[in-house]
Amino acid sequence: MTAPEPPPPRPQLAVSGVIFRDGKVLLVRRARSPGKGFYSLPGGRVEFGESLHTALHREVDEETGLRIDIVGLAGWREVLPTSSGGGHYLIMSFAARWASREPVLNDEHDDFKWLKLEEIGDLKVTGGLQEVIAAARRLV
Repeated sequence: MTAPEPPPPRPQLAVSGVIFRDGKVLLVRRARSPGKGFYSLPGGRVEFGESLHTALHREVDEETGLRIDIVGLAGWREVLPTSSGGGHYLIMSFAARWASREPVLNDEHDDFKWLKLEEIGDLKVTGGLQEVIAAARRLV
């Protein structure tokens, strides 16, 4: 087994999508670290020279196969490294509407759920998730 790669020496810019369909939001469960076993939003790092919207469309397509319509910026979250390691990320979260296709997950995720905010309950979710979903719901 190979050791995990050390985190980049600088903060990384990432995007995530709060994707709404029929009053429910798509949550995906991470299949590996960081955050293995936690439900979160589809998304990932922005590549050099890529716009935030282009990055979000690409990441959502790669991770779920979905087509989306981006509505607007719902908020942002900063993830700082901890004493046990990890990277430094600035995650820009966008409200979006499902446009077409059904979810087909790549190997980064092992489950998905379409849920109303009040249905999330005791689900193991990443920090700040419910707040960004609530902010996104106000935009759609």
